[in-house]
Amino acid sequence: MSGRQWIPLVPMAALMLPSAAAVTAQAGAEQVATTAIASPAVVTDVRVAGIPVYVRFDGDQYQVGQGELIEWVRRSTSIVAEYYGVFPASTLDISIKAVNGGGVRGGKAFGQPRPSIHVTVGRAVSKAELLADWVLVHEMIHLALPEVDDTHVWLAEGLATYVEGVARVQAGNLGARELWQEYAVAMPKGMPAPDDQGLDRTHTWGRTYWGGALFCLLADVTIRERSGNRRGLQDALRAILRKSGGMITSWPVKRVFSTGDAATGTTTLTELYQAMRETPSAPDLHELWRRLGVHSETGAIWLETGTKQAEIRDAITGRPTR
Repeated sequence: MSGRQWIPLVPMAALMLPSAAAVTAQAGAEQVATTAIASPAVVTDVRVAGIPVYVRFDGDQYQVGQGELIEWVRRSTSIVAEYYGVFPASTLDISIKAVNGGGVRGGKAFGQPRPSIHVTVGRAVSKAELLADWVLVHEMIHLALPEVDDTHVWLAEGLATYVEGVARVQAGNLGARELWQEYAVAMPKGMPAPDDQGLDRTHTWGRTYWGGALFCLLADVTIRERSGNRRGLQDALRAILRKSGGMITSWPVKRVFSTGDAATGTTTLTELYQAMRETPSAPDLHELWRRLGVHSETGAIWLETGTKQAEIRDAITGRPTR
């Protein structure tokens, strides 16, 4: 989190000036309204997935124009709402800070005093970079999990790392093959080193982000194998959001896992947590890829088809039917 103070944005009605221009409307309930407050700050009300998203531009002169940035916000919001069946907040403030250079640089999500995200974007960011961005989706996914204590930061970051790619594939924003290629390359970063003491006690970058993501992948595959592919981690996460309200609340991690387990009719999350929390559990990645029909050849991967393994893999990235 940066040292810049966050001032929550108020609803647009309180900010509207007499000379403010109104707005553009799109199909359905999606609307956009822009109000000049004081240069260079601009607040835009984007209604996506049934919720108001208040976007504050802290700095301007973007190469792509603010319209493309609003479209990026709308697309990211829709991706997350589709994965969870509902967006994980009833309102959202987004502060976009302009810096020199290109790309989306990083972000931070907050549950209190109201759901908000700070994200830094280069003024030279391209339309292609915004289309391929994972950062904003990652931060929005944080909003769906109750706050957990610092011991379990691996769950918050690992879950966002894992779900971000799956959600983007489900929404058609990323190809399935590209996702499994990334997992095949990156999941080994989450494996325990010789001095590892388990996920709760080892807070390195690799174990926090990719160790947490590996936990989520193992949980997803195991839930699907135990349930005959009728349930997956997505069902657990939707239930956790529904019961908790997401990041605006704080839960003990055991309650998070027991709630998810109840939704899948298994004890997978609780069992996996017990196995990995204080022990350097090192899953056999070769066996995991075999279970998923993901095969490597000369540095590239190919996906098996027409098998039980492929059905589980494809169900993970397929759109849910319920």
